[in-house]
Amino acid sequence: MTVQGLPMVVPAQDLPARVRIYEVGARDGLQNEKATVPTEVKAEFIRRLADAGLTTIEATSFVHPKWVPQLADAEQLLPLVSDLPGVHLPVLVPNERGLDRALTLGARHIAVFASATESFAKANLNRTVDESLAMFEPVVQKARAEKVHVRSYISMCFGDPWEGAVPIHQVVRVCKSLMDMGCDELSLGDTIGVATPGHVQSLLAELNEEGVPTSALGVHFHDTYGQALANTLAALQHGVTTVDASAGGLGGCPYAKSATGNLATEDLVWMLQGLGIDTGVDLGRLTATSVWMAGQLGRPSPSRTVKALSHQE
Repeated sequence: MTVQGLPMVVPAQDLPARVRIYEVGARDGLQNEKATVPTEVKAEFIRRLADAGLTTIEATSFVHPKWVPQLADAEQLLPLVSDLPGVHLPVLVPNERGLDRALTLGARHIAVFASATESFAKANLNRTVDESLAMFEPVVQKARAEKVHVRSYISMCFGDPWEGAVPIHQVVRVCKSLMDMGCDELSLGDTIGVATPGHVQSLLAELNEEGVPTSALGVHFHDTYGQALANTLAALQHGVTTVDASAGGLGGCPYAKSATGNLATEDLVWMLQGLGIDTGVDLGRLTATSVWMAGQLGRPSPSRTVKALSHQE
């Protein structure tokens, strides 16, 4: 499926030598599906992603099944993939109960999900921003006591469908609070895909000025306005080395009808390969995996690279 000699490798100055791709397709991608994907298909998807060279694959969520019925099979899924060598399988947890369920199954990497805006905190968590942070603190503390790696997603870092533009200082406050409570890593989310490169670099610079190191930051872009790769490059130029992406471009934003979903992992890998940046990912195998998954879902992948390499109509 790959094209011989392409993309041609032409490195650019002052970019990282290696990028860790934080694959979110199995969780963030599939939780947006209208139909429930069988547990065995999810497990096979994760196994194929690992075979393609991805070493961080967010597997599932321990949110109550009432809210995310598509991932209600977390207890059944994790044992099916827990034997993958050298692969981290982070899981999303909303509260202490979710953490306990994850720990029982041996999870060693967890993620919580915060919001930079009051409107989204209320819609997604039924709490204010400060109330949600208070809810996460015992979760983070307990996970740290168990020597579990803790990531936090921060939604609406660049724009909010109700509030519009989100002031940078507002995002920084939430990020600092999460770092202060003990999170190891933060993922800056462009939930409705409205970021542009200058905005990305300004937020990263302000976070650094307030004591949040670039090494603790990842970026999570949606491609609603076609800016995801440009924004990723801006983050790389700042020194970010963790980029969230979803195989085949699975997933989307329920608050932006024009959203085309998460940054496709294949599109990201194509760009990084052309820049000479190591990811450890085999693009051919990854593309084949996304084509297979698209077949399971009954529709073609929206990823431009998948379409180009697999000749999808």
